[in-house]
Amino acid sequence: MTVHETKSPEISADEKNISGANSSDDSDKEFQQISPTDGKSTFDSGAGHHLYRPIDSYEGIHRWDPDFEWTENEEKRIVRKIDARVCTFACVTFFALQLDRGNIGQALASTLLQDLHMTTNDYNLGQTVFLVCFLLAEMPSQLISKRLGPDRWIPLQMVMWSVVAACQAFIKGKPSYLACRALLGLLEGGFIPDTILFLSFFYKSSELPKRLACFWISYTVTTIIGAFLAFGFLHIKDANGGGSWKYVFAFEGMITGLIGIIAYFWMPASPVQTKGGLRGKDGWFNEHEEKIMVNRVIRDDPSKGSMHNREGLSLRLFWESLKDFHMWPIYLLGLIWMIPTTPATNYLTLQLRSQGFTTFQTNLLTIPSAVIGIITLMSITWIAERTNQRLLWGAGVEVWNLVLLIALELLPQETLPWPRWAVLTLLVASPSIHPVVVALTSRNAGSVRTRTIASALYNMSVQISNIAGANKYSHYKQVYQAKDAPYYRHGNKVLIALAVVSMALFVAAKFYYDWWNRHNAAKWNAMTHEQREVYLSENKTMTNKRLDFRFAR
Repeated sequence: MTVHETKSPEISADEKNISGANSSDDSDKEFQQISPTDGKSTFDSGAGHHLYRPIDSYEGIHRWDPDFEWTENEEKRIVRKIDARVCTFACVTFFALQLDRGNIGQALASTLLQDLHMTTNDYNLGQTVFLVCFLLAEMPSQLISKRLGPDRWIPLQMVMWSVVAACQAFIKGKPSYLACRALLGLLEGGFIPDTILFLSFFYKSSELPKRLACFWISYTVTTIIGAFLAFGFLHIKDANGGGSWKYVFAFEGMITGLIGIIAYFWMPASPVQTKGGLRGKDGWFNEHEEKIMVNRVIRDDPSKGSMHNREGLSLRLFWESLKDFHMWPIYLLGLIWMIPTTPATNYLTLQLRSQGFTTFQTNLLTIPSAVIGIITLMSITWIAERTNQRLLWGAGVEVWNLVLLIALELLPQETLPWPRWAVLTLLVASPSIHPVVVALTSRNAGSVRTRTIASALYNMSVQISNIAGANKYSHYKQVYQAKDAPYYRHGNKVLIALAVVSMALFVAAKFYYDWWNRHNAAKWNAMTHEQREVYLSENKTMTNKRLDFRFAR
């Protein structure tokens, strides 16, 4: 099966040639058109590929060829190769992030608070400081990554935060605890959108959600592996019979530092820049494979050829991306949709301890929620992409959360610990639509510069929701409050209301993007082929405001 571009000047309004090509002979079964109408491509055009030539400074311009052809099997082999060498290692780096970001919960299940003479409110203050610093670092980190290249910035980030993470083993009290949490947030913030930008160099828009699902599965796998690591490290005691949490911070920080050093020599700058380092002097791909990678990505989303991978954003481009109102519904979703499950996730270990489980039982009892979470994550990602109804399935996730929150609220206080553990486990394991929404952000951006800013802004909105969803410490009115412990009856009522609001926002966002697609399609389909060519030649800048752009929803 050959994927190619047709050379015929006459292309009907229904023919979509951006992501692949079209056969001029209906009887020729060797050729297949890959249609972008189901959200697999961003630009819907009846014009030729020559109008989508990348800029001269684009790193893959020497491999761009509008007449280049390749087989479907060749493309599948290339994707498998990218999965093995790019996506898999991205998952390893995400594992390192969560190892250092999440081990505070395991330390909390030990004697951290007692040894540092801190209260739960002090701990919550540190977590909020971390989240605020993480949030503040998102945009600067993304701008640095765009200028230096993710292949340079991500390894540097990892090594720097690993040092801070390991130094948490030496904290003596509240001031040093807060300082370490602030530094860790500043250095880890931006890692996620940086990595998404890196993956977008290699994958088509339709391929990204499944790879991001693997990305977040590694997040969940870290919870499982981290629980086993903590189970071992927490058995190490100092002379006073405490301090086992120090070994969690020290050893896991060293693991992250090692991964960061490897990342510097492993991560390539782009599909056409893989020579050197641990990739070998000949690189990962030959010329033919590089041509396939460049042309398939550009035909899927021509906007990816509008900037060099180490080209920074000017203030004007930054402002243009910031005020793109088509991305605002996604930012609004990021502010709220995770909140219904955030408190249960953040304080699962404390709630289990309050039910009478020991430290070691508590760490092991977090594993089932991680396993179930992997299954639900993969399922919702597959279903959402398969049905092309991403936002409606997001609303369905909130139905899951709503049912469990109501069950949690109705459980009597005198109930045995196991039913409460079961409900909490299913709530924490709620199907995460996060990879789908992240990919939706990338798809609907419509340009490299907006994708750079939008990825950071969406992640910032998620971090704000994490702060809002965290437990309360004395001076801030967050969802779960100390006076409401251990069952958080009032907090659960708030979460029930937020789940309903989130459902409504998912549905509203879907109708918003559907309306714009119909509006643009009506104008676009009314044009002749010649009018389309003129329109595209006069509107060369790739944005989601062009009439040939179609939003994924």
